[in-house]
Amino acid sequence: MTQVRAEGLAAALARGVPPLVWVHGDEPLLVQEAADTVRRTLRTAGFDERQVFEGGRGFRADAFLAEANALSLFASRRLVELRLANKPNREIGQALADAAAQACDDTRLLVTGPRLDRASTESAWFAAIDRLGLIVPIWPVERAQLPQWIAARLARQHQRADRDTLALIAERVEGNLLAAHQEIGKLGLLFPEGELPPEQTRAAVLDVARYDAADLVAAMLAGDVPRTLRSLDGLRAEGVAEPLVLWMLADALRALLRLHEARSRGRPLAQAMREARVFGPRERLFEQALRRLDEDRIRDALQCAARTDRMVKGLDGADAWRGLQDLAMSVAGAPILAGN
Repeated sequence: MTQVRAEGLAAALARGVPPLVWVHGDEPLLVQEAADTVRRTLRTAGFDERQVFEGGRGFRADAFLAEANALSLFASRRLVELRLANKPNREIGQALADAAAQACDDTRLLVTGPRLDRASTESAWFAAIDRLGLIVPIWPVERAQLPQWIAARLARQHQRADRDTLALIAERVEGNLLAAHQEIGKLGLLFPEGELPPEQTRAAVLDVARYDAADLVAAMLAGDVPRTLRSLDGLRAEGVAEPLVLWMLADALRALLRLHEARSRGRPLAQAMREARVFGPRERLFEQALRRLDEDRIRDALQCAARTDRMVKGLDGADAWRGLQDLAMSVAGAPILAGN
């Protein structure tokens, strides 16, 4: 499979840009930066003309294919971009495969969009693209890696911060890499090169953390009690619906139970993970949770999830968010006091 991570993209392009490059992921900032790397490389190689297509409502795959295969009006090398807002259907995928196969030496294709699901990557049209092009999956920055990511970004502007300051910045920008990028840029304007002053830096960085239910699940599986609580508080403050939060928690617990059962039957863990649809960075989180939580603990948590479901549906007088908190915190490893 012709894939490369974002950090290796520039080196891969230096060996030659294939007919099509597809950057996909759910971190808009990192997708944009990877796409910018492709554009810079092609500009340097003389691809001065650029056409951009939006793959939203009204997009016609046949018209895009015809344009991608047309000769340049200016007899120059050109880049044809397709920006997808949603996962591609079969018609779009096949059009891209055909365009890549038919692209001449003076035309290159760049596709950007959200993370491709398994149905897309296992399709015939994707296999055709994979043989001809370069696929760049963009993975989220894991919470544990966020301080290091911030430190690397500060180093680009010749600044550095101590460990505590990096941890605080990470806490305040968690789940919002675009805001993190903006805050780091602001620090470059506020302070000179070198070591950042801790107190002034902490005062300057806004609390722009954003959480979604996936952040909560990740914290819970990792056994990170403080982050689990922060995620829950953030979800509640942002008005995220309780049924969605409960579904995400219960879905993770059901996957954990399936993995335990598969392992007890002697199935290889890697195969069980694929069958449970656990991929990428989530694999390590589930491995951590499997070491920490036995089957009985997971079954107890699923029973707690069933009780919380009654709270969410208004069939129990208890507060639903308190039920969600007790569920997530108990799985994360925090003791729940009797009577709470």
